[in-house]
Amino acid sequence: MKENNKMKKRAVCIMSGGMDSTLSAYLMRDAGYDIIAVHFNYGQNTQTKELECFENIVKELNVTNKYVLDLDFFQQLGASALTDKSIEVPTTGLQEGVPVTYVPFRNGIFLSMAAAIAEKEGASVISIGVVEEDSSGYPDCREAYIEAMQKAINLGTKDETNIEIKMPLVHLKKSQIVKEALQHNVALELTWSCYKNEQKACGVCDSCRLRLNGFEQAGVKDPIAYE
Repeated sequence: MKENNKMKKRAVCIMSGGMDSTLSAYLMRDAGYDIIAVHFNYGQNTQTKELECFENIVKELNVTNKYVLDLDFFQQLGASALTDKSIEVPTTGLQEGVPVTYVPFRNGIFLSMAAAIAEKEGASVISIGVVEEDSSGYPDCREAYIEAMQKAINLGTKDETNIEIKMPLVHLKKSQIVKEALQHNVALELTWSCYKNEQKACGVCDSCRLRLNGFEQAGVKDPIAYE
């Protein structure tokens, strides 16, 4: 039995509880990977809600191998509206450039932690739900950056470790992500995108605007509750 487990393809899926990373995990499952789910608590405004969503999603996917990691230093670092209570989350619409909701080097740190887990677990893939073309303008969501991280990870791990970082949504628009999620029967009602609220989504932060716009363009109703 152990030998069979070793032969199975394993993917470490970074899962925030949001729509993009959830779809990425579903795509890995449907591609035949055994999922190792990883969630990060980093002092974000909606930490409790995101963890609840993550737990519900992994249950829906029948995933038992999971890691929930606390990265408290992000709050000490601050410099983002997601982790610093003194910085307001913008609600006036998407702006040009890198927004104040960008968390410095967050995806780099997440990928580094995921790489350590992948090496320990013998996983050949890390899945991350970054979206380059239709995101808030975060520099750590760019394809070139993720590719560079993959190279660095493989240089910094054992010779027999060979990890591919899959980013299946990187070139999709939000409306395409919604349609793809529906095709793969993703439990979208279990996902959360809001940067501000944990009960009902605010509908006006950048993340809510992108999500709502995606559902509108896809011609379907978002199943989560909004204020």
